[in-house]
Amino acid sequence: MQEVKSIREADVRGKRVLVRVVLNVPLQNGAVTDDLRLRAIVPTLEFLDEKGAASITLMGYVGRPEGKVVEELRTAPVAAKLRELTNVTFEVLENLRFDPREESNDEGFAKELATHGEIYVNDAFADSHRAYASTVGVTKFLPSYAGLLLEEEIKNLSEALTPPANSLAIIGGAKFQTKQPLLEKLLTTYGKVFLGGALGNDLLKARGMPVGASLVSPMPVPMSIAGNDRLIIPADIALIDEKTGGRRTTNTADVRAGEKIFDIGPETIKNWSAEISKASFVLWNGPLGVFEKGFAEGTQGLASALAQAPCRAIVGGGDTIAALSKFKFDPKRIFISTGGGAMLEFLANGTLAGIEALKR
Repeated sequence: MQEVKSIREADVRGKRVLVRVVLNVPLQNGAVTDDLRLRAIVPTLEFLDEKGAASITLMGYVGRPEGKVVEELRTAPVAAKLRELTNVTFEVLENLRFDPREESNDEGFAKELATHGEIYVNDAFADSHRAYASTVGVTKFLPSYAGLLLEEEIKNLSEALTPPANSLAIIGGAKFQTKQPLLEKLLTTYGKVFLGGALGNDLLKARGMPVGASLVSPMPVPMSIAGNDRLIIPADIALIDEKTGGRRTTNTADVRAGEKIFDIGPETIKNWSAEISKASFVLWNGPLGVFEKGFAEGTQGLASALAQAPCRAIVGGGDTIAALSKFKFDPKRIFISTGGGAMLEFLANGTLAGIEALKR
């Protein structure tokens, strides 16, 4: 596979550098509530500054303004937070999604963006699965390079494409239809694949188990996945009765009508934690319970096990990262990916639209 060019190879001294970054971070009353993705930008900014870039201009988007100006989604609050994290001087363009041409990868818009720099750097791994003017189109008009974060994501996630023996994957969250290609891939490369969240519900249903009123995908699970013995589903679950609000834990064969599966149960946490402690490599994306309803025991239990285990691991997904961050772990052993959908797509396909654009 053709390699992308790294910003380490570029001569940036005296040059205006345009950097695509991820600015789409959670905001509450105009304040950033999670700065993980902003902290991940800092090494590239400091590298460009140390190498003598004449100016650094950042671009990205916030939220879904749908091609029009939305005051609450301006980039200024995000830029202000980023300036608290580094002494490097930089400018930030206004929310790219205020212009509908960004998402349609309009060539004219890409050319306009290119006027802000003499060199283009993509450091927005989490947005690189989207073929936008700022991730793909702009590479036609400027010498283009991967930033330090993008480089690090590619290196670590490429490791997850060909894991060692005795590896396991943990996949949570919902939307079976979007994760089917990934599951098919993982089942050929990982020794065991544990499923939780709504994905676990889909597999329980496909294997003839009762799921009550639980969230399930309308798309049927193919037998190539449902019947694969590498795929491990919960042995017990935590439930809530949608009418009474009553909670209980039971085995997976005992879900009643009107009950919703909201988490994996204590026996499953114990069993899966033991598997993590013995694994050589763990890949994890997505929560195992409904976080927003307070069902975090499964995710936190496995996060604790992973933090203590000796294995190499790669973790992604906001709720999963939040759970892991409560525990001390060696960052050299556990890589935290900034990508959500981008991480899943890279693992399924081995590349992303924004990465391919850098190979031109």
